[in-house]
Amino acid sequence: MATRTPKRFATNLLSQIGRRDAADLTTCRSCRLRPRSLHTTPRRASKDAPKTSAAGPQRPVLTARAAPLGLLVGGGLLASLFAYSQLHEDSPKSKTAPPSPATDDRDPSLPRYRLADIRKHDASSPEPWVIFEDKVYNITEWVAAHPGGDVILRAAGASIEPYWNIFTIHKTQYVRDILQQYLVGFIHIADLGPNGLPPADTVEDPFVTDPVRDPRLITHTAKPRNAEPPNEELDRTFQTPNEMFYVRHHMWVPTVEEAEKHVLAIELPDGDIKNYTLADLKTKFPLHRVTAVLQCSGNRRNDMTRHAGKTNGLQWGVGAISNAEWEGVRLSDILADAGLKVLDTTAPTREGNPATPDDEHVDANQMHVQFTGLEAYGASIPLAKALDPRGDVLLAFGMNGETLPRDHGFPLRAVVPGHVAARSVKWLSKIVISDEESHSQWQRRDYKSFGPNEGANPDWDRAVSIQEMPVTSAITGVWVGDCVRRGRVPWMGNTTHDTKTSHGSKILDMAASASPQIHLFHPESPCPLHPADEPVALQGYAYSGGGRAIARVDVSLDGGKTWDQAELVDDCATPGACLGNKTWFWKRWRYVGKLPTLTLPLHSHQTPQTAPLQKETATPPPARGTALR
Repeated sequence: MATRTPKRFATNLLSQIGRRDAADLTTCRSCRLRPRSLHTTPRRASKDAPKTSAAGPQRPVLTARAAPLGLLVGGGLLASLFAYSQLHEDSPKSKTAPPSPATDDRDPSLPRYRLADIRKHDASSPEPWVIFEDKVYNITEWVAAHPGGDVILRAAGASIEPYWNIFTIHKTQYVRDILQQYLVGFIHIADLGPNGLPPADTVEDPFVTDPVRDPRLITHTAKPRNAEPPNEELDRTFQTPNEMFYVRHHMWVPTVEEAEKHVLAIELPDGDIKNYTLADLKTKFPLHRVTAVLQCSGNRRNDMTRHAGKTNGLQWGVGAISNAEWEGVRLSDILADAGLKVLDTTAPTREGNPATPDDEHVDANQMHVQFTGLEAYGASIPLAKALDPRGDVLLAFGMNGETLPRDHGFPLRAVVPGHVAARSVKWLSKIVISDEESHSQWQRRDYKSFGPNEGANPDWDRAVSIQEMPVTSAITGVWVGDCVRRGRVPWMGNTTHDTKTSHGSKILDMAASASPQIHLFHPESPCPLHPADEPVALQGYAYSGGGRAIARVDVSLDGGKTWDQAELVDDCATPGACLGNKTWFWKRWRYVGKLPTLTLPLHSHQTPQTAPLQKETATPPPARGTALR
C-alpha cells in the first residue's frame, strides 16, 4: 500500500559493477536500483494531573488543542512510532535547542510538571504520558491507534528518547509533528539540568537477541530487520533457501527457550479456551506439507515511487516475495478438535432450510480467525478460509525440510496460502474465533486498498482488509550481447547464440541496493545502447494469489508495440515439488530474443488463469492491480 509521503526524497544513482572474464575478456555489468525508505503515524490531546506553574501563581489547566485522529499507512508496511527502521538523522532545521534552566521563557499557557508526578503516568496508568526533551505528552489516545500496539507503553512515565535512539525511524520532523499534537505541558524547571534537559535514561535494546542474517540480504531497516534477497538469488531456485527468504518484521524476534513446551491457546466463540503445546500439535494431528509463496503487500513499492509518485513505507524492490515448502498441521483439524462447530456449508443455499447460527453452531461466512503473535502483532482471516478443505491453511513448524527459523516464526506460525503475508502471523501464541476482525492496528488501519482520489486521510473503517493477493510479476535479470551469445546466462548452460560481436555484454540487475542511503532511480540513467539484432535474455517470476495459476507471460522489447511469449519453467515436473490443493507457488519464466536497440523500458506481462492483466518492465511501471494504499 502506498500513501503520499510528507518528506522530500530525490536522489539518482545507477551503479555499474563490472567483472572481467579471463577467457574472452567479456564484461558483464550490473545496473542496480537504489531504493528509499519512508514511513508514517497519528496524533491527540490531553488531560490534567498534579502540576506547578512556570513561575508565580499556578495557572488553570488548559486542554491541548484537539486535532482529528488519523494515521497514514504505507502498504505492507506502516510507519509507526515504533515500526522501526533506519532513516536520515534529523535535518538541522528540525532541531531546537531547549531553553536554559536559568530562566523559563517557555510557553506560559502550558503547565509545568515535576518528574515524580510524570512517573505516576506509567503503563499502569489510565492516562500514560511520555516526555521528549523538556516537554510532556499525554499519549492516552495514541496507544489505541499506534501501529506498534501497546509497545509504546514501555516508555510511559519516562522519556521516549532512549527508544527513539534504538528505533531510529522516529527521528524525523514528521514524527515530532505528530507527537506535538499530544503536548500537555513542560517539565518543571527544577527538574532540568544545566543543558535544559532532564537526566538521561537508558533502556535495554530489545534487538540484541535477534538472529544473525545472511550478509547477502539487502537490508532496508536494521531495527527491526526488513530485508530482501538480491535479484541474482531471488529466483535462482524454485524454493527460496531459508537464509535468502525475505525478512519482514515490525518488532524484534521473540526468544523461545523450550519450543516443545510452547503453548498455543484456542478461544472459541463461547469463551471456552483450549491449550495445545507444540509437542501436542506434532503428535496428535496429521502432518501436512504445502508449497506456497509469501509476499509482502509492499513488494515493488519502489517501482510505484519511481513511476506513480512518492510513497510511504519501506521501498522494497522486487524481492519482498519468496517461495517455500511449509510443514505443519491443518488449522481446520485443530479447530475441530478444540470443539468448534459450524453450520453445514450447504445450509445457506438449501431451499426450505433457513439455517441460522445458534448457541452451538456458527456461520463460517460471518466469523473470523484472529491470530496473535508473541511480539504483539495481530491479524485475522475469514473463518471460511481457515476451514476450506482446499484452502491449505497451516500452523507450520517446518520450512524447506528444516525447523522453522527464528526470523520466520519459530516455533510456530500461521501460513495462509494465497493471501497477503501480513495474515500469516509469526510466533503464533493465540487464536480467537470471533464475529469481528482482529482489532490490531495491522488489520484495522493498514493493509487496505483505496482509490487514488481518496487522499491521505481515507475512511479506514469503510475499506475492507486485503486478503487474497492480485497478480504480479517482475523481471529479475536482463542479459544483453556476448553473455547471451556465449551461453553465459546461468540457466542457458553452454548454448551459443548467433555470432561474435565486438560489443561487450551487460547485465541489468534491478534489485534494490543495500545502501542505507536513500536514492531514486531514473530511467534516463546512462545504460548502454546496442546495435540491431543483439541477443537479449530475461528472467523473472509471476504470481497470483487465491491459488490461481499463471497461464502465460508475455514479453515486449520495444516498449509494448509488439509482444512475444516467455517460456514457463516447469518446476512441478519434480515429484513432490508443488504440494497443495491449489497453485499457491510462483511461476518462474525465461525468455531469449533479439533486441533492436537496448533502450529502457523492457516490458513483460503475465496472464493468470483467472486474474486481470498486469504489466512489468525492466524499469517497471507501477504494478497495475498491486498499487495498494
